[in-house]
Amino acid sequence: MPVTLQQVDQDAWDADAQIRLDLVRIFTDAPPERLPLPVDDFIREHLAGGHRFSCARFNDRLLGAVAVKLDQDAWCLSNLCVRKTTRRRGVGSRLLGLVSEAAHAEGCRLYAASSQLPVADQLLLSRLGYRLTQDGDYFELNLLPPRGHQ
Repeated sequence: MPVTLQQVDQDAWDADAQIRLDLVRIFTDAPPERLPLPVDDFIREHLAGGHRFSCARFNDRLLGAVAVKLDQDAWCLSNLCVRKTTRRRGVGSRLLGLVSEAAHAEGCRLYAASSQLPVADQLLLSRLGYRLTQDGDYFELNLLPPRGHQ
């Protein structure tokens, strides 16, 4: 399945009705305990905070998304969700791989708060190379600096 990365910020949300529909569908498919707020409120508040969603795109549709909070040199990931109809096909793994490539290209590290992760997500992150920090608060992916950066 040739999945590509689509970054969705407030401008992309405002400009594209299909993005709005797909992102709402992705998070509507999430188990209720995965989201801190109702879907519309969660998306609106996340984007209004200047953050974005990194999304898995296939055939002009968004199939999965992860909320990304941008810090100066790091991206904090949360609320990973894939549409029910495409789960167990590697979309989540592919999305996280694409996110790590994008973060690496920008010279940023990736992390996710361990207290917010279901066990299945902790296992997925571990499989993808994320490691629990010494204090156990975060799963972090250490990326080498992109080429040309010293």
